[in-house]
Amino acid sequence: MVTDMTDRPSGRDETEDARLDRNLGELLQELRVALPGVQVLFAFLLAVPFQQNFTRISPFEEKVYFGTLLCTAISAALLISPSAYHRLTFHLQQKHHLVFLANRFAIAGLGFLALAMTGAIMLITDVLFGGIATVIVSAAAMAMFVVLWYLLPLQRRFSLRESARHPHDPPAVPPADPPAL
Repeated sequence: MVTDMTDRPSGRDETEDARLDRNLGELLQELRVALPGVQVLFAFLLAVPFQQNFTRISPFEEKVYFGTLLCTAISAALLISPSAYHRLTFHLQQKHHLVFLANRFAIAGLGFLALAMTGAIMLITDVLFGGIATVIVSAAAMAMFVVLWYLLPLQRRFSLRESARHPHDPPAVPPADPPAL
């Protein structure tokens, strides 16, 4: 199932091993950006039940809290998995498979992070404002994550893939204004 990375040239003058090293390094840098947010959210969620007013939350808020806690834990597990995988397969020449899996773990981990952040926003909005504000703010938060983290990158990916299929087609350029007389 793992595809050969030579199928997708990077446009750089590098060996396959150098490309794998670069891809892994870039992925780990991206994980270093996401992980502190997951850790802070998880710490916050672990502390919440020990606050005095936590016993007064509604059944809805209780469910949102628990779902958010689980999404945060799943996100942390997925985003940390590439490090564990690398450590356990170190010196076994598994970097190609590691980059393949780590990419998927990171995408899934970011999805669960978006769910967890939306859940935290939903919980806080419900406590502060309730009702319709919770629905509107939660939907807007989820839409923001879906657009910024998935739709825009996927749109770019598909447009690049399409332009690679038709390299001789001229790019779509708006027609020029007619010359002024």
